[in-house]
Amino acid sequence: MFWRIRNFHQSLNQIKNIRKMEIKGKLIQLLQPQTGEGKNGPWKKQEIIVEIPGQYPKNICIAIWGDKINESQLQVGNMLTVQFDIESREFNGRWYTDVKAWKIESAASGGTSSSDNFPESAPPVTEVPDSSDGSDDLPF
Repeated sequence: MFWRIRNFHQSLNQIKNIRKMEIKGKLIQLLQPQTGEGKNGPWKKQEIIVEIPGQYPKNICIAIWGDKINESQLQVGNMLTVQFDIESREFNGRWYTDVKAWKIESAASGGTSSSDNFPESAPPVTEVPDSSDGSDDLPF
């Protein structure tokens, strides 16, 4: 029974991670904005480099498209909370991966989203008494 509870909590954490693809970090670089003309009209893309803190900080290049570009937020040194999607595509036998922001907030704004209802970690698992005497009335 104990392993079932633990597996349930691991599954819950996996669902939470899929639903909430979010990072918090410091904007360390703005790359040159890119613009162009496509079949649907003009487009604009801004790529940023965000440093994720930790013992071994990581840098991530994130693309922001169209009206999601808010130049007042995109100042080097600002702390950001970025919600994003990851997409890979194949071209000429090679795979390319993009990290595309769909929501950016200043980390200090403390904005909320529907995914904030999930706890940061699963509650602690308590030991379930062993009922090997057959008194367990569960069908599995």
